[in-house]
Amino acid sequence: TILADSVYHESGNTTIPEYLFIRDLPGRAGGDDGMNMNEKNKIKNCRIEPKLKLINMDSVEVEQVEWLLYPFIPYGKVTIIQGDPGEGKTTMVLQIIAKITRGEQILPDDSAKDETAVAVENDCMDKLEDDENSVVSEHPEKAVNVIYQTAEDGLGDTIKPRLLAAGADCSRVLVIDDSDQPLTMADARLEEAIVQTKAKMVVLDPIQGFLGANVDMHRANEIRPLMKRVAVLAEKYHCAVILIGHMNKNSNGKSSYRGLGSIDFQAAARSVLIVGRVKDEPEVRVVCHT
Repeated sequence: TILADSVYHESGNTTIPEYLFIRDLPGRAGGDDGMNMNEKNKIKNCRIEPKLKLINMDSVEVEQVEWLLYPFIPYGKVTIIQGDPGEGKTTMVLQIIAKITRGEQILPDDSAKDETAVAVENDCMDKLEDDENSVVSEHPEKAVNVIYQTAEDGLGDTIKPRLLAAGADCSRVLVIDDSDQPLTMADARLEEAIVQTKAKMVVLDPIQGFLGANVDMHRANEIRPLMKRVAVLAEKYHCAVILIGHMNKNSNGKSSYRGLGSIDFQAAARSVLIVGRVKDEPEVRVVCHT
């Protein structure tokens, strides 16, 4: 019996190709007795090389991008919403949740918008490339379920009062109980919850609260697998995944570099939004792409 089609053994700085056969190792007929320590370490340090698979782009079908809120929040993708503390990131997301849990349109019709709102929206639209494969869907045909996870605010004293104030259908807002074990972006419970609830929107607030205790948010090689994980879930279940993030104190830098942690957070997201105040109108908030 062949142990592996192609196995490579790390030896110093040299990679030596080897073909290991279980039948060639001593004592393998009924167990590993008879193997010396060097043989056991050799197998332990071996890594199986994946077989080469090529994708011909001619065989790839063009897929349409559907939007929960065009051109800001797409279905099947990851969206990051970031801003300074107190700028209204969570409030904005809860307002969106309130609308989609009731099956209502998120934004008002153009006729109800003021000139400032129309100008800001047009500016954002102009900065996007024309996408013939986008499908604008700003209001669900029916009310949908949402998974909302927060690592900062209390559910009973903060989140539910805000949802009620926004008019949300709280029966459609689900929270994974992580009191026994903290939830992370790599947690299997996240996918289980999406399957069970058929949620069309998943919110993790903030990103940093769901990385895990052993993940360094400044290391790209640790952030990439987590972002890949949630991106796969978003695409697989065609739901909008929203990650809310804080910004650092470097007010002189570009907004795309002001998010806390590795730039790979932004690089792995389909849409990155920033929430901020209008300079001369502190009660007014603006949302735009970074």
